[in-house]
Amino acid sequence: MFGLGIIGLAIYVYTVYDVVSSKFGGPNDKLVWVLVVLFLPLLGTILWFLMGKKSTLGK
Repeated sequence: MFGLGIIGLAIYVYTVYDVVSSKFGGPNDKLVWVLVVLFLPLLGTILWFLMGKKSTLGK
């Protein structure tokens, strides 16, 4: 069980890093995504990889 916690924490930290290092179109988009990921860790991570990451590709 401890190993799953470490893996989950690593994915969460990577998600925060990925959001912060991504380029966004609008000035507030990055702030909104950071807040979503910080306040809703599991849901925010899932949403980032399903929706957010695609919106930053090509920018």
